[in-house]
Amino acid sequence: MTATRPPKRGGAPAPPHHDVSDLGLAEVGQARIEWADARMPVLRSIRERFARERPLDGVRIAVCLHVTTETANLVRALSAGGADVALCASNPLSTQDDVAAALVDRSGIAVHAIQGEDMATYYDHIERVVDTKPHVTMDDGADVISVLHSRRTELLSEIVGGTEETTSGVLRLRALEAEGKLGFPVVAVGEAQTKRFFDDRYGTGQSTLDGILRATNTLLAGRVVVVFGYGWCGRGIALRARGAGSQVVVCEVDPLRALEAKLDGFEVMPALAAAAKGDVFVTATGGRDVVRREHFELMRDGALLCNAGHFDVEISLADLRAVAPERREVREHVEQFVTPDGRRLHLLAQGRVVNLAAAEGHPAAVMDVAFANQALVAEYLVRHADELRPQVLEVPRALDHEIARLTLASLSVEIDALTDDQRSYLTSWEIGT
Repeated sequence: MTATRPPKRGGAPAPPHHDVSDLGLAEVGQARIEWADARMPVLRSIRERFARERPLDGVRIAVCLHVTTETANLVRALSAGGADVALCASNPLSTQDDVAAALVDRSGIAVHAIQGEDMATYYDHIERVVDTKPHVTMDDGADVISVLHSRRTELLSEIVGGTEETTSGVLRLRALEAEGKLGFPVVAVGEAQTKRFFDDRYGTGQSTLDGILRATNTLLAGRVVVVFGYGWCGRGIALRARGAGSQVVVCEVDPLRALEAKLDGFEVMPALAAAAKGDVFVTATGGRDVVRREHFELMRDGALLCNAGHFDVEISLADLRAVAPERREVREHVEQFVTPDGRRLHLLAQGRVVNLAAAEGHPAAVMDVAFANQALVAEYLVRHADELRPQVLEVPRALDHEIARLTLASLSVEIDALTDDQRSYLTSWEIGT
């Protein structure tokens, strides 16, 4: 498929009817959106430029992200650039209903998202967004792209490109690419250096602990926190847990990451050994069945189980129900599973991403950087539609550096620049010892 640039104006169908919980929540939601906006100076500067230049005029964008205050400000930036945006949730438990209401009522955005929606409604909302016949997709988990490549293939030829926010989603896209089935170019925003460093390490590190604390009100100091996976997210979780006074254990399958965790000062051991030792278990791998029957059978009474990965497959819920058939809700976002021998295992947020299901997700300052990537990559896809082929692409290095530069400027930080001699030295081969 050869990508074609979307029309500048006209041709867009009427937006689909919204489906949100309660439009009466719009005033509260708008106030929260504006609070986040004040803490997102990079995205705000992009929105102001977009409003002047209108680089997305006439472009239909299907957005499937967590419906939060920060996402609202991304959508507002895209709309300011001239885009027709339709938004649905990328997780049934992450929608903030007041934000969804405000986007519909105050910004005229077609939103299909309700906190706690069942899976049938979740996928129906994705279909409603896909119905807008998008030119650009924005995913957090590749669900829109999966629907387009399975049930709505007739729309692929109209799409000039997409973006993907998460590592889990990029894995799905690379599988499509490997099979030769990827229908349009997709930029792996989740692999941008600014996104990985800022969002995954500092955002996930802080917000995961926030979700655990809001759900359980537990004391982390002196507890053994077991982190499964030492990628960017796992590093951040381990770092913040140690800062809270926890003894941190890391479980890994990658020898390089395991070595890094050890040299960073964490205990490293197999999951079976950690299962008998831990108080709090956090998965952050992007894989499935990371914590399963043999681990549950060894866990101590009172263990807390939560997931920081995108999909709810890292903790095997089927195995948990088999090992501990008696269950009840003991707090909001906390299910207690009781084993026949009386041990109580506590599952947070139904095994879904805990920082969004039980808390508010990343701070606005973190999502400012991640969503600046999304906005600029959307502009890049439209400007270069005729040049890009259907494959998984990296964020252009120049965009990554521009976002870092804008972020430093927002923090009033100045850095040095290379002199001409220094630049010449670094780019030549003639000068030796």
